[in-house]
Amino acid sequence: MATITLTVNGSTHTVDVDPTTPLLYVLSDDLNLRGPKFGCGLGQCGACTVLAQGRAIRSCVTPVGTMTGVAITTLEGLGTLEQPHPLQQAFIDEQAAQCGFCLSGVILTAKALLDQNPKADDEAIRQGMSTVLCRCFVHSRMYAAIKRYAKARTA
Repeated sequence: MATITLTVNGSTHTVDVDPTTPLLYVLSDDLNLRGPKFGCGLGQCGACTVLAQGRAIRSCVTPVGTMTGVAITTLEGLGTLEQPHPLQQAFIDEQAAQCGFCLSGVILTAKALLDQNPKADDEAIRQGMSTVLCRCFVHSRMYAAIKRYAKARTA
């Protein structure tokens, strides 16, 4: 066990865990965050995605010990119910969620993608989003929401 200090959604947290524990477990079990989900446990589905220094990473395969000094953002850290982040609002406006299981991964992956490439075209968005799996097949509404957000950012 080790004492690890994490910065999550702008707040500092100290946890006493094995440094090899997946970040996802600390976020959900110790910090009670419900945005990132356990999907495959192999880093392949994207349900566990969080932002680390603005980059989308898979928290189910990231050892918590590697996250000291790294700014971590989960879906809860983007906006609030009263004031959603513009990307979250675009998803609301486009009715782009069904079951919501993949939503955290989709939104955070899209945010990282568009932060790195604000002028991403349709192909770049599709390619960037291809790493997050959705069981409900609401992809067209998700792409519409992502494009809405991208257009509003560059307007």
